[in-house]
Amino acid sequence: MDKRRYGRTTEELSIVGFGGIVVKDTEPTEASRLVAKAVDAGVNYFDVAPSYGNAESCLGPALEPYRNGIFLACKTGKRDWAGAQEELENSLKLLRTDHVDLYQLHGMTSQEDFDQATGPGGALEFFVQAREKGMVRHIGFSAHSSEIALALIDQFDFASVLFPINWVNYFQAEFGPAVVARTEEKGMGCLALKAMAKSKLQQGAEKRYSRCWYDPIDDPDLASLALRFTLSQSITAAIPPGDPSLFDMALELAASFTPISEEEIAKLKIEAEKNTPLFELSAA
Repeated sequence: MDKRRYGRTTEELSIVGFGGIVVKDTEPTEASRLVAKAVDAGVNYFDVAPSYGNAESCLGPALEPYRNGIFLACKTGKRDWAGAQEELENSLKLLRTDHVDLYQLHGMTSQEDFDQATGPGGALEFFVQAREKGMVRHIGFSAHSSEIALALIDQFDFASVLFPINWVNYFQAEFGPAVVARTEEKGMGCLALKAMAKSKLQQGAEKRYSRCWYDPIDDPDLASLALRFTLSQSITAAIPPGDPSLFDMALELAASFTPISEEEIAKLKIEAEKNTPLFELSAA
């Protein structure tokens, strides 16, 4: 699998990452099988969070044999120093490691999130201390708001942002291009979410995949176009949906990645009109 430079660092990450939710609620042998398969396919970027149920406790033992050769990212939804410290210490214990390679403010969406996390006694102050102590190597954030993402990029020298980079969002809501452009300008790493998302679920619609709150793509041809579209942007890597079958599909597609063509982009623009974007620029 191809690898790309992670922002301003010398790290090289696989173009497809392993979302920890893939191993949520799995038996130890199954978690180990899924992780081993990903590593064998060339994946060296793994991402997890405390909010993913028991994913950390499932992922930790499965990753232990490979820990020295992989890039492990984790997150906290806490916005204050004490809360972030408690979550990081617990994550390290569950993940069976003494540090994470990337620690991220998780799901930054509102002005309140921004003010608390970046203010006095906020989570970001703890992140800096944790980096000094060697508990964290790089500092980043994930966001579902373009406005908050851009504000955070200007506020602090983050190593990367984890952000939805998705074809429907791009073409139907202009959601994503500004963040990608700003990270490129700053030399930051840009990690992509929702590359294989198709549409926001309508109210009352049943989820086809229990681990996806949106409607994901399971048609291989469309999934190929969608993933290749995201990987053709100025990003480091993309994390596929948390369903194991969809992750397997992403592994196969990534093994033969080629940049998307203008003709294929034109097809995606037409297809995008049939779907509802997951996010809008007005999200805050």
